[in-house]
Amino acid sequence: MYPENLRHAPAQRAVEVHHPTPLPPAVVHPAPVVPAQPGHVPAVASIVLPDGRIVTGYAVEPARPEPVAVKPAVSRTAVNVALGGVGFLAVCGGLLLLTSFIAALTAFVSQLIILAAVIFGGWIAVQVLSTSGDRGGTTVNIRRAVFKRNHFHS
Repeated sequence: MYPENLRHAPAQRAVEVHHPTPLPPAVVHPAPVVPAQPGHVPAVASIVLPDGRIVTGYAVEPARPEPVAVKPAVSRTAVNVALGGVGFLAVCGGLLLLTSFIAALTAFVSQLIILAAVIFGGWIAVQVLSTSGDRGGTTVNIRRAVFKRNHFHS
């Protein structure tokens, strides 16, 4: 509301009355009867309330909680993380050795290939460049030959 309308506000307001809605009466169910053991009769206890009333009933033993499992001093997660780290370090060391072994094996194989090429190339060079007159081959003397219609006749 605006300040100029405040002096007329009580005359303009309508009074609203709210009546509570009654609740239906609660249905009371009888408490279930717990059968007692034949040799065991529960003890009846009476309690005096501060206003002088006396309440009598059976004593109920409090429920005992389940025993809590003893936790180890070190959590399983910490142990698993530590074991994973040890395994990772072992794998890294093994991979380092494996890569070193592969590099050495590659160098060895390449050196063998180069050595074979040098030896085979030297053998071929010796065979080609040798100056021996008699090579042990067969000598063929070709005499007069006649060629007729693209056929060779000796």
